[in-house]
Amino acid sequence: METRKLEKIVKGFSNHRRIEILALLDRHPGLSLMDISKELHANFKTIADHTRRLTHAGLVSKKNFGAAVEHAVSPLGRLILKFLRTLE
Repeated sequence: METRKLEKIVKGFSNHRRIEILALLDRHPGLSLMDISKELHANFKTIADHTRRLTHAGLVSKKNFGAAVEHAVSPLGRLILKFLRTLE
């Protein structure tokens, strides 16, 4: 894999809040931004920014249902979670 693509992926999960979001979505796929922010007791705008970064890195996928948007961990995101769990 190209080094720039690897850098994009690593930057995508290089924050404790983003790792929390990945883990939450792994347990509960299909959550909205509001659901994520409530579960993690975090500011909505902060969660929106972190989720956008995870999506940009290819670690989270989004599905639109009218005005509603559901988020889930992508296959690449699952691989990253598996890797991170080996570091625990």
